[in-house]
Amino acid sequence: MLAPLAGVTDLPFRLIARGFGCGLCFTEMVSANGLVRETAKTLEYLKTCPEDRPLGVQIFGADPAVMAEAARIVGEHDPDILDLNMGCPVRKVVKTGAGAMLMKDLPLAGRIIAAVVRAVKKPVTVKMRAGWSRATQNAVQLARIAEDAGAAAVIVHGRTADQGFSGFADWSVIADVKRAVGIPVVGNGDIRQPSDAQAMLKQTGCDAVMVGRGALGHPWLFQGISDLLTGAAGADRPSLAGRCAVIRKHWEMELQHLGPRQADRSFRKHLLWYTKGLPASGRLRETMGKMTDANRMIAELEEYFRFLERVQPEIMT
Repeated sequence: MLAPLAGVTDLPFRLIARGFGCGLCFTEMVSANGLVRETAKTLEYLKTCPEDRPLGVQIFGADPAVMAEAARIVGEHDPDILDLNMGCPVRKVVKTGAGAMLMKDLPLAGRIIAAVVRAVKKPVTVKMRAGWSRATQNAVQLARIAEDAGAAAVIVHGRTADQGFSGFADWSVIADVKRAVGIPVVGNGDIRQPSDAQAMLKQTGCDAVMVGRGALGHPWLFQGISDLLTGAAGADRPSLAGRCAVIRKHWEMELQHLGPRQADRSFRKHLLWYTKGLPASGRLRETMGKMTDANRMIAELEEYFRFLERVQPEIMT
């Protein structure tokens, strides 16, 4: 599965991930308050297409009634799954009482889950952290509450909220949750290569694996995981020409989805991820950072990969 990533998992990125075999994608997290107020920017997060299935929509908020109403609005867009964010550690989210802050108030979390389950007919899942801190790891308790409230599955990220995205994910927490509940458990955290997914499944007994930041600049990770788990023979990573083709396709989809001005700004982070670690990639990003014309930028990108083919044709990235 592709995790919901703010500012990243828009429609083009989800379609790229699906092209490499990702089985289930989630939207960026969507504000329940924004949905209820029907702000145009918030509704934009729900944009999808027939090829973008199965699709989960993740919402966040701290009021049971508002979350239930937001869930009903999302339900009108016919997602396959509705996910509740109870794990985001970002300050602007937790200061509203939402995201990982709900792990500090399990009764409220339970009321939110129950209200959303009553409001929609679609399966409801809950994404959580190991806890707020190492001293207050309560993912097992929240998972049990979620199960009792009617959640169809839980997604557990092995870090605590106060870790943010630093340190390492503790997969033993995922295993503890799996032993504690009867609903499916999805493991999340530190899946950076196919063998990580295989190890998580083996060590935790979880039912599925969710990939987040490990897919940034490496959407072919999903194909690698699938090939490893099924025993299929395949290249772990695409060739230089293959990577260039993926970048160009992703960029063209962003242009179509967002328009030139916004896409040029939005895609720069993807360009950094796609080229990170490649020879002279810093110079490429510096050069393209000064450009404003999409066609010139694409031409510069293709020239860079032709340079790599000439200088180090054996590179497989």
